[in-house]
Formats: sequence, structure tokens, C-alpha cells
Amino acid sequence: MSDLPYCPKCQRPRSLPVKPMDACPQCGIIYAKYRPTASIEPLKALPQQEEELPSWPNRLLSPWLYVPERVSIEVLIGRALVWLAFALWSIYFFRAGVDWEKIGGSFLHNINLPFHEFGHVFFRPLGETMTILGGSLFQIMMPLGICLLFVYRQQEIFGGSITLWWCGQNCIDLAPYIDDAPYRALPLTTGNESGHDWGNLLTQWNALEKAHSYALLSRRVGVVIMLLALAWGLWIVWQQYQNRTGEFVPDE
Repeated sequence: MSDLPYCPKCQRPRSLPVKPMDACPQCGIIYAKYRPTASIEPLKALPQQEEELPSWPNRLLSPWLYVPERVSIEVLIGRALVWLAFALWSIYFFRAGVDWEKIGGSFLHNINLPFHEFGHVFFRPLGETMTILGGSLFQIMMPLGICLLFVYRQQEIFGGSITLWWCGQNCIDLAPYIDDAPYRALPLTTGNESGHDWGNLLTQWNALEKAHSYALLSRRVGVVIMLLALAWGLWIVWQQYQNRTGEFVPDE
């Protein structure tokens, strides 16, 4: 390096021979100690792999199985007791059949009734038939909508299981009303039998003689939904039992 006729850094001409400690008057390097910096070839960017997104069925179904990594023992015990209460309550509705005295006598009927009446108003723009049917539709749609809100918005699937149970209970709640279509004997909020929803609908559809079959169908659908909700809720409690912790951890 010291035998070069020019400075190896700034290329300034220099006189030979060079003494060991001679320095370049322009850039100041000591000729004997200078080592050129190895050229570093810039790293080539690795090709980015596109993040694989889950398929739409997974995105749709996975929120229904979301369970927090940890849950406090207090929350776990509370949910187990709630599940047990709803399981015992289900037996009452299952044994009631389409008996209006038992089903209509439940305080849940008084909770369902305002949503039923609002459904008539909600569906009124869609015509007379939908106005009549809208009461029954809305009292089923409302708890189902809350269930979807719990699952997809709040990530609270235990609450989703309870509101799904409520959706099934509304199907059972409608069964005595459907069964009464040929007789129009049940007390109505209007006080006038001409306002009997299912009496009018089945008359309009020429299916009044099928009222009992439709009532049983509504009850069976309700029973299936309630059983599915209870099975789902029990699975959630079991999963949270496995993730339990002794200290209080707010449920996320």
C-alpha cells in the first residue's frame, strides 16, 4: 500500500519513497496504516410473502368459539350458576308443550310482548302481510340480533349463548298463539279478536286447519335452538374452567 505513487484514499500524488509514518497532506491518513474499507454489497430485499388470510368460513365461525386465555374463578362460578338456572328453566318450557297457561304465564312473555308489538310497526312499510307477520318475526329476530352483537362485536360468547337460548324461547312463546288461530280465544293487547295475527295469517293463506301443526313446528324449532344454546354455553363454561385462575382477572 505504501509503494503507491498516490494517496490510496484521496488519490493525491505523492513522492516516493514513503517513510513509515508519512501522512497525506490533503486527507491526513497515514499511508502505512491505511486499509481500504471493504465494499459492502447492499443486501437484497427478501421477497415479501403475503400474509395468508384465513378463509371466510374461518372468519365467520371462529368468533363463535372465542374463549379468553384466562378467566377469574369468580366469573367462572357465576357463569356456571347462570347456565344451571337456564338449564332448569328450559325443562319448564319443554314440558309446557303449547299450553298457553304455562307459557303465557311466564314473566318472559311480558318481556317478549313489547318486541312483538314493535315488530308490527317496524315491518309496516312492507305491506299488510308483513305488518301482521312482523310481530312474530321481530320477537325472534331481536334476541338473535343481540346474540350476533355479543359474538362479533363484544367477543362475549357466553352472553351470545344466553341470547340464543332466548331466541329459541321466543319460538316456544309463539306456539300457543299459532295454535289458537282457529279459535281466537287468547286475550289480545287490542282486546279485539279481529287483530289475531295468526288467525288472520292462516286464514289469508288458507291454512287454518294446519294451525296445530305449525304450532308444534314452532315449539320444536324452539326446543332445538334452546338445546344448542345450552350445549354451547356448557362448552364455554368447560373451556373457561380449564383456563381458570385463582386471582381476579377481568374478563376480556
